[in-house]
Amino acid sequence: MSTAHITACTLQISLPGCSSLKQKRGMVLPLMAALRRQFGLAIAEIDAQDLWGSAVLTCLTVSTESAQNHRVFQSALRWIEHNRPDVEIERWSLEEL
Repeated sequence: MSTAHITACTLQISLPGCSSLKQKRGMVLPLMAALRRQFGLAIAEIDAQDLWGSAVLTCLTVSTESAQNHRVFQSALRWIEHNRPDVEIERWSLEEL
């Protein structure tokens, strides 16, 4: 039987020019949906829900190889940088669960 490797990636993002919680939702929810669709990630906003200009998201992925999980997250980070110029990744971290 193979071992399941679960990896979490926490992203702290900034949303320049965001001036309301409604506008923030309009930026964060499509980002989360795209990451689910493109990379099969489980994702949730875990902090800074009341702040307009930032968000903290945690994404999870599971595979039989830890290295595969890291490749998925590297691809997801590159995708955000190239496809979402309205979102700036301030910090990110990976954690094996």
